[in-house]
Amino acid sequence: MASSAPLSPSSASPGSSGTAPRPNAAFRALRGTLSPGEFAASVRRAAREIGEGVSCDARYIGRVESGEIRCPNYAYERVFLHMFPGRTLSDLGFAPRSAVRGRRAAVVGAHPAHPADDPRYENQSDEESDVRRRAFMTSGASVAAASIGVLSLAAPAGAAASLPAQRSGAPAPRELPDPFAGVAPRPGHHPGESEARAVEEAVRQIRVLDDRHGAEGLYQRAAGPLRTAYELLDTGAVRQSTTDRLQAGAGELSISVGWLAHDSGHFDDARSHYAEALAGARMAGDPALEAHAFCNTAFLARDVDRPREAIRAAQAAQRAARHLSSTRLLSLLSLREAGGWAGLGDRGACERALGEAHTLFGRGGSDADPEWMTFYGEAELEGLEAQCWSALGDWSRAARHARRAAAVAASRTPDFTRNIALYTAELADDLTRAGRPEEAAEAGSRVLTLLGEVRSPRIRAMLNRTSHSLTRHRKLQGVAAFLDRCPPQRRPT
Repeated sequence: MASSAPLSPSSASPGSSGTAPRPNAAFRALRGTLSPGEFAASVRRAAREIGEGVSCDARYIGRVESGEIRCPNYAYERVFLHMFPGRTLSDLGFAPRSAVRGRRAAVVGAHPAHPADDPRYENQSDEESDVRRRAFMTSGASVAAASIGVLSLAAPAGAAASLPAQRSGAPAPRELPDPFAGVAPRPGHHPGESEARAVEEAVRQIRVLDDRHGAEGLYQRAAGPLRTAYELLDTGAVRQSTTDRLQAGAGELSISVGWLAHDSGHFDDARSHYAEALAGARMAGDPALEAHAFCNTAFLARDVDRPREAIRAAQAAQRAARHLSSTRLLSLLSLREAGGWAGLGDRGACERALGEAHTLFGRGGSDADPEWMTFYGEAELEGLEAQCWSALGDWSRAARHARRAAAVAASRTPDFTRNIALYTAELADDLTRAGRPEEAAEAGSRVLTLLGEVRSPRIRAMLNRTSHSLTRHRKLQGVAAFLDRCPPQRRPT
């Protein structure tokens, strides 16, 4: 997800949950007699052994041992498991990723850790706060619901059995947890810590499910939690710090729902949700949320053939992100810009943006990297570059990068099933256009297998184009086998 909050490379922060962190005694024991600095150096050496780039230092080790980092990002996970073969993340004292995916940490350099202490709020009256909340509430179409109840991500009646199975073979849950159970807006009650956590939990649920299964079937169900989030925001919290968390959480939820709409082909809805998040970011003075909204807007603009808008949105995101200290975020934004230049057919400008993206990516991760970027690793870098070369008509080069993206994703982030399917579908399309039909059919067959777990109209549309283009090669045995497996499709547009 593609799709939805700016975070550190870890998957949690103490500020996001409101509870004191629990020290990680298991990880501390592994350090033994080494100092935090010495242990950090050993982590960096281990990372180089497997081709990872992590900027581990004594401060990071301290954050892990204190429990502030409850679960490492994927790069650190690979390094730690390389250092301690045979152990799991649980053995190392970490929480399951599914328990922390999507929580928001403080933005480095953006504002104080406790927004209520920020001098910008000292003279703000209750009336001014209410005006900001109501302006934010009316900034998008998601507040159209007339009544709000306890809303959930649970599947509609009769639809639960059609949810795809998880990669492990365990069936998907028949009912998904309700993040707003017991905390829906009610007269006379002002939102507090539990409501802010519920909004963050809704973001987490959507991201994890999208990573595994794709957007189809999630989009309509996610609209309910989004309406509830804005209703909570409109109710008004007593503490400014809670209001800030609700605004940030509602903005991230807007982006997450916008991505589900985007991936499902509802482009106008996606544009509205992204604009809603952007309006909230501007009113809240949240540059990290602003960068995220512009990032997704640039991606959408590229997909709907508005390359100049994609470039402008990517450059606006870069301006917002300039002071956030995340080179990984700037790398992704350079790729968004490169996609726009590719759409214009400007090969030179595209290559310059790609070069910048690679340079920034090579500097490794940092504590300032947003958690919503957990999808952005080497595989996504390769996949987005493949899309650029495809737009420029260099099919063979695009296929090389798409093949690399699929291989890296399968080996390093197997839980991101949707992305593996996406990269493989891109590979099939590029190979078809490059005049290699049998290889394309082989890749397409792998996508068909993954579609048992992933529901993405975008991926299905790509596979539809590939199967249509391959019909003239049906006499080839591998192509015929692939086409026989493909369900009947309308002619692609």
